[in-house]
Amino acid sequence: MDETLEKLSETIAGALAGSVVGYWVANGELTITATARDIVKVATFLRDDESCQFKCFIDITAVDWPQRPRRFDVVYHLLSPTLNRRIRVKIEAGEDTRVPSIIEVFPGADWFERETYDLYGVLFTGHPDMRRILTDYGFEGHPLRKDFPLTGFVEVRWDDEQKRVVYDKVRLAQEFRNFDFLSPWEGAGYVPLAGDEKATKG
Repeated sequence: MDETLEKLSETIAGALAGSVVGYWVANGELTITATARDIVKVATFLRDDESCQFKCFIDITAVDWPQRPRRFDVVYHLLSPTLNRRIRVKIEAGEDTRVPSIIEVFPGADWFERETYDLYGVLFTGHPDMRRILTDYGFEGHPLRKDFPLTGFVEVRWDDEQKRVVYDKVRLAQEFRNFDFLSPWEGAGYVPLAGDEKATKG
């Protein structure tokens, strides 16, 4: 299987020289890296070429690497039902990189691109409706970035009486608990219970 994928990766890299900048096979899966500006060209080739036939769009997501200048890996997953193969395509993007939308190649990418924008802040050009899709109106920031704060001052909930989303101050449901952090081998300083003395008799 790996030999077949290796041969396929060489075919793709040869046909898309300059657009595909790297590839590898690991755990029976093929991954290629491409340039952001050529993602539409790469997606079209993967869909239409006889040796590929990746006609089934699966997913778009991102991975955040805040320490890098181009902090995001935008990741595309495609499937070839005919050849029973999967491929992962990665491109690097910065916070202000405009990634071309692949909706013209795979219409099903519509909501996935919106989700990637909403949760990571990756911008897709040529998308007909680049709005947030999961967070609320007026939401600030992108929740899956690694520098997004874990706690805030307001929480959002649906109010059935008002028939709208309302913002409440954050309330902790219970006080923080105190833990002694003793290991089971050290034993805890529990108050003995009636009958415990029987356990010490030999």
